[in-house]
Amino acid sequence: LQGSPLTTGLILSTAMKLPPMTLLFMTSPSLNPTLLTTMAILSAGLGGWMGLNQTQTRKILAFSSISHLGWMAIIISYNPKLTLLNFYLYSLMTAAVFLTLNSIKALKLSTLMTAWTKAPSLSAMLLLTLLSLAGLPPL
Repeated sequence: LQGSPLTTGLILSTAMKLPPMTLLFMTSPSLNPTLLTTMAILSAGLGGWMGLNQTQTRKILAFSSISHLGWMAIIISYNPKLTLLNFYLYSLMTAAVFLTLNSIKALKLSTLMTAWTKAPSLSAMLLLTLLSLAGLPPL
């Protein structure tokens, strides 16, 4: 995602995940749950760990996307329909984050710190959406 426009990042983070999620959903009864869960835990852990030291918002969102796909792969072995709900909610939250970042022109975390004075309502919405994307209830 680095170097691409935020709208391209939005498409890569949401619409391009639909075919793999469809394949996982359709083949979930025949997948080995132990192998799938192991790979999903590695994906969730790697995505979370690699995103910790990033300052570029697109890199953070890319690693967040890797981590969320791991969480969805964990869920699919237990309840495939819940995975679809999780995917739809993830797509909505990610779209909101990318569109907000695009409108306030924030490419780095340092830019987000100064964006509060220019667009307080968008910054507040971005904060709530990021908290929701991070999994903090009841958002």
